[in-house]
Amino acid sequence: MTLRLALILSAVAVLLLQSVCDAATHPDASSLFGSRQVLLVTSESWDATTGQLQLFERESLSSAWIPVGKSIPVSLGRTGMAWGIGLHAVPRNATLEKREGDGKAPAGIFSISTAFGYADNDSIRAFPYLKIASGLECVDDPLSSSYNRILDASAHPKDWNSSETMLRPDGLYAAGAVVEHNSDPVSTEKGSCIFLHIWRGPDKPTAGCTAMEEGALRSLLSRLDAGRKPLLVQLPRAEYQKLKKEWVLP
Repeated sequence: MTLRLALILSAVAVLLLQSVCDAATHPDASSLFGSRQVLLVTSESWDATTGQLQLFERESLSSAWIPVGKSIPVSLGRTGMAWGIGLHAVPRNATLEKREGDGKAPAGIFSISTAFGYADNDSIRAFPYLKIASGLECVDDPLSSSYNRILDASAHPKDWNSSETMLRPDGLYAAGAVVEHNSDPVSTEKGSCIFLHIWRGPDKPTAGCTAMEEGALRSLLSRLDAGRKPLLVQLPRAEYQKLKKEWVLP
């Protein structure tokens, strides 16, 4: 074997190994990350502050997506949407990427990890549930070591100057769920504390979360099933149409 051929074969082997490693660490997007339950939110444009949410489910990864119930009107960020950090790859030509304090809801594909609320868990049986208690805060100070984490403030040395109190007098977090945006790993200044939660009203945008009427939200939360690996997919309608086939979206 010549030296040139040996070098070529060595390079090919490295590329193949890298491909195997990448496949092992990055789930196959063609199966939509093994999910059988998707909350699909679409809006009219990147700047839109409202949208529609439709729940879809499927029996297996090879089954067709079936809509469940009626679509739900939602409020989005006060400045619309921008690409967030989740399970998806941000398009190379993206010009809008979410930043802390920009008032934008994250666009992309995100896991939903935990439901939460002020009451005892009386309706959410197949999904993790966090009862909100006094002292729980979500840290949104990018300089904090606890940035983008919900924690008991009394049990942690305070190194933050800004946070969201989870037990709110306005009741917006009386029911909700944690959207895993910018969570593993956490990137400074890329946005924090993204939830599904109760809205102030149909014409009232959020600071970056996705909000809806309380009854509709509670009904949605009661259907969440950890075994189905529920995802939140949020996109302006034009992006949804472009990515629907590639991402195997409903």
